[in-house]
Amino acid sequence: MHISRLSSCSLAILLMLCGPVLALSADDINQAIFSPDTGDAAKKQKTPSAFIVKTQVLLSRRSISPGELDGMDGENYRKAIAQFRRQNNLGDGDKVDEATWNALGGQTAGDIVTEYTLTKKDAAAHFPRRIPKDYAKQAAMKRLTYTSAKEMLAERFHMSEELLKALNPRADLHKAGEQLVVAAVERKAPHVEVERVEAVKDTGMVVVYGAGNVVLASYPATIGSDDIASPEGEHTITRIVRNPTYHYDPDKNFQQGRNKKKLVLPRGANNPVGTVWIALSKDTFGIHGTPEPSKVSKTSSHGCIRLTNWDAEALADMVKTGVRVRFVEQPKS
Repeated sequence: MHISRLSSCSLAILLMLCGPVLALSADDINQAIFSPDTGDAAKKQKTPSAFIVKTQVLLSRRSISPGELDGMDGENYRKAIAQFRRQNNLGDGDKVDEATWNALGGQTAGDIVTEYTLTKKDAAAHFPRRIPKDYAKQAAMKRLTYTSAKEMLAERFHMSEELLKALNPRADLHKAGEQLVVAAVERKAPHVEVERVEAVKDTGMVVVYGAGNVVLASYPATIGSDDIASPEGEHTITRIVRNPTYHYDPDKNFQQGRNKKKLVLPRGANNPVGTVWIALSKDTFGIHGTPEPSKVSKTSSHGCIRLTNWDAEALADMVKTGVRVRFVEQPKS
């Protein structure tokens, strides 16, 4: 994978080729600045906001995940701002003010998006036309992989498909050597041992703590559902499985469609538990990824804790078996 910063020359050529169709440019995002009316203006937009994209990336780099990078003023974006403000003693609230912007380093950060060159492997990828909703049909497939190059690339860079398209409206996603504009989403995993993980039901957040109640990371999450409540109290991580199969058992879990038999669904990003399964000591419950990152914290789970695939992978890199997972109602002040 080859990624480099956008040079002014390559950016100029890219913008010239894209012409007026480009809804959002790299310069728009990299040079976005705070002003008192920035937040209100972004909230009214129906297309991705350069300011919000920049803020989302800066939050994500600090392991305060806003979920899917979409440039929109939504629930997960607001959750991440509120978490950042709490961690940095900037007061209550879920809006970016000047103090929050400065604490994020927004005035000086200029490498929010970058250039990615499609590889031969990218161009040669094959995709199923669709993933059926029925589990029996999914079980008959070889893999539950991405259904398009757009979905694959958007998830790789933690972006919504709409934002990827807005930045690359004329790109050929099946052509090796094609230059794309993508979010620069590298995170540095903290070199600190995780003491515990808290699933906060009231806010729909997973918060990771080190010693001394230091917050190491936070992620928007779907925690339980009306049909199957999430566990209570404290449990431990018993197993971490990357690229898992999914074992459907209607007697233990839930009824999906007319499927009354046990099924094993193949691996892949569109598997019901995504690319990671972190098993808990409470039987059948765990923390996992999802095939639908845009719906994290917005739709119910089957009693488990659902994160975006990239957030679940980041958490799996940080924890180990034996780490405590607590289910709590309120965030720690």
